[in-house]
Amino acid sequence: MTFSWKTVLPAAGLLAAASVAAQAADTTIRLSTYVNESDVRYDGFVHFANLVNEKTGGTVEVQIFPSSTLHGWSEGVDAMQGGVSDISWIPADERLPCYRVTSLYPAAINLENQIEMDAAYAELIRPEAEEIGLVPLFNSNYSYDQEWWFEEPITDLGNLNGKQVRSIGPLVSMMIETWGGAPVFVAPKEVFQSAERGVVDGINMGVATYSSWQLWGVMPYMVNANLFYGNMQYMMSKSKFDSLTPEQQEAVTAAARETEEWLKPRYEDWIDLRVGNAVMKGGGAAVSISQDQRMALIDSVQGKWNEEVEAACGPDLASSVLALFEENAP
Repeated sequence: MTFSWKTVLPAAGLLAAASVAAQAADTTIRLSTYVNESDVRYDGFVHFANLVNEKTGGTVEVQIFPSSTLHGWSEGVDAMQGGVSDISWIPADERLPCYRVTSLYPAAINLENQIEMDAAYAELIRPEAEEIGLVPLFNSNYSYDQEWWFEEPITDLGNLNGKQVRSIGPLVSMMIETWGGAPVFVAPKEVFQSAERGVVDGINMGVATYSSWQLWGVMPYMVNANLFYGNMQYMMSKSKFDSLTPEQQEAVTAAARETEEWLKPRYEDWIDLRVGNAVMKGGGAAVSISQDQRMALIDSVQGKWNEEVEAACGPDLASSVLALFEENAP
């Protein structure tokens, strides 16, 4: 029986590149990701690469570079602008001001229409991305699994009592500060050592990344709060995209969309299984907060964050983004 935590609980690295191509290609696309090869999302990248190869008749090859082997956590924009990578994840970069404050947003979201919602979000931030030479391609599924871990159980996520908690961006930092904690930025590859050495008292992270880096052993107590809409985009260098033929562009775009659809159920099942194994076999614990607690935590930061959204996006774009979140509320 499959355990569902959502239901039950209220340049050495270059050698690691995975190349997927059946024949010599006319064009090579370098895809950079922070996830490692044990992560189900890596399977998604392989699926994407295979689809691109198939749809372009072998004329375009996607090479996958896992575990941040091409560049660090915060360097996606620079890596693509400098020609180091062609597709990369994009964190909260100040050159993308609206994306920076809306790619992770405090909200209760119905994920039944996640694929369509993610696509609509990508279109809203596309003009901003294109201004700095990027093209939105696909989402990294953050909505489902961005959660919190601690070494020991805590009674109230909204009362962190000075704990130092790992943050991935400005919104999470503001949340941690609002709830009485101190945010600490730690790149995914460095979280294990930081937790083991006591650099942080708590971790905010996606379950997939947390499980792939085998962090359950150092901070085993998970709080399933479900507080975010998350859309960490993988974007493509616009100059690289524009160098493709129209048929190749269409093939890459279609492969990205089909990969999101292919990966979503596999990703969610994989997350549920990892949490279930950690709880039932690995000494971990997972608790869900109540719906009232969830909404109280969201309400404690949403109004303040909306001011950031309007300032960064401008009134019209902010209104469109917030309307999209509202349309997909439970």
